[in-house]
Amino acid sequence: MEALHTLEQKELLSLKEAALWAKGYLKKNVTESNISYLIQYGKIKKIQNNGITHVDKNELKRYYTSFYGRREINWKEKLGRDLNWHLSFDYLKESDTTKHVHRLHPYKGKFIPQLVEYFLDEHTDEFKKEVYFQKGDIILDPFCGSGTTLVQAAEMEIHAIGVDVSEFNAFISNSKIFSYDLMNLYQDIKKITSALKEFIFNSKWSQFEEHLLKDISAFNANYFPSPEFKFKVQQKEIDEAKYGEEKEKEFLQIFYKLAENYQIKPQQEKLEGFLDQWYSKSVRDEIEFVWGEIKNVKEEKNRIVLSLVLSRTARSCRATTHYDLATLKAPIFTTYYCFKHGKICKPLFSILKWWITYCDGTLQRLDQFRKLRTNAHQICLTGDSRKIDLLTEIKRKNSDLDKLILDRKIKGIFSSPPYVGLINYHEQHAYAYELFGFNRKDDLEIGPLSKGQTSEARRVYIQEISNVLNHCRRYLAPDCHVFLVANDKFNLYPSIAQKAGMRIVQQFKRPVLNRTERDKGAYAETIFHLKSE
Repeated sequence: MEALHTLEQKELLSLKEAALWAKGYLKKNVTESNISYLIQYGKIKKIQNNGITHVDKNELKRYYTSFYGRREINWKEKLGRDLNWHLSFDYLKESDTTKHVHRLHPYKGKFIPQLVEYFLDEHTDEFKKEVYFQKGDIILDPFCGSGTTLVQAAEMEIHAIGVDVSEFNAFISNSKIFSYDLMNLYQDIKKITSALKEFIFNSKWSQFEEHLLKDISAFNANYFPSPEFKFKVQQKEIDEAKYGEEKEKEFLQIFYKLAENYQIKPQQEKLEGFLDQWYSKSVRDEIEFVWGEIKNVKEEKNRIVLSLVLSRTARSCRATTHYDLATLKAPIFTTYYCFKHGKICKPLFSILKWWITYCDGTLQRLDQFRKLRTNAHQICLTGDSRKIDLLTEIKRKNSDLDKLILDRKIKGIFSSPPYVGLINYHEQHAYAYELFGFNRKDDLEIGPLSKGQTSEARRVYIQEISNVLNHCRRYLAPDCHVFLVANDKFNLYPSIAQKAGMRIVQQFKRPVLNRTERDKGAYAETIFHLKSE
């Protein structure tokens, strides 16, 4: 009777009803998947009523009131009232901010495509008072990164040129903007996948992993039932760190015994390079096998995009915990308690699952982009934006784009320069440099992590960014618009603009909501609008 009475006090909603209620309450789109996410990660409690999953409306309302509904207010209190929430794009789902080819490969430090679109398109609003670019214009991104500006320009019938000192960054960017024969690419994928499956079948690793997965599943069902365990952690009924450590040690005994039975040694014997240190022996063998198959593919564009798929696969298969993929700490070759998933997890011992997943996803995303792209020209050049001979390089690689530049010059820049002392842009993809043999040019990075954020590092940063702008100005039209996205916590950009012979005519300060790292604290960046003096 007591349980029945408690149930009656709750305002129960099915997942569909909860999504409809939340949509009206928040005045934005909410799906059943969004509600399921809250249950899965212990934000609200799952209630079974007549065999159907329900949630308590009051509990759902408390969650949105305490977090979601007050986020704008809280962020403005921390970051300032000048925060432009209009540019938060908080109404977007992750699938919107990582649409089509934008998610072909992870890249730390990129901006979302909607930000590029906002400044490149022909709309105006209470914040954007004028139209900066038109269809047929040419824009430049001298810090191209993973090619977000180029891809969005391709959608909007704007020609775009990217430059990046990193060979791997140019590799990512060009892979996204190539046009492909998708049926031909599918046949190459099918052939390589079939060969990989045979390679794995002939090894003992697949039997070991199959046995290990069964043991992990049984252990997790017993000690980490979902979603009950995560809910108890959220309610502080369980000390997650202490409990997770205890169960991790307990399961390790099972792991070691199983490895001994199958005569498995997950870690490689030599530890000379990145691929030796951060990959189990089985994963390393499979990566090398697929790379050998890719090198035999006839079509050059297919070889390039398949290499990108292998790179993404390799990144997902590093011997690290799921919660430290973005910032590697120490390699792990055994099972462990995972703070991201709230259960015992394992490093990968085969690339097959991710290879298939990323191949399928790449084909779908390339097809989606194919239907949206225009006939505008895009290209990314490997080079130093402080001194690259842009016209010579373009003429050598795209004569049509070269003629357009001579005819109308470049209308402007949209770019996100590297932040001072924050990211090592070469090291974040060290596995790819080593696997594919790309030349590393760490010494040419501007604002490298190794130099820190000292006063001297900032002084050099100001000079180098202004050098880029001064060099690029010779290719720009007199009435050009320059947009630079930066987290300028050291107030460096006024000095940069001055040294580059430009003035800051407007600043757009936006909250950054869609972050992948574990740190979800309030964070803002500024879009500086510069024009020539």
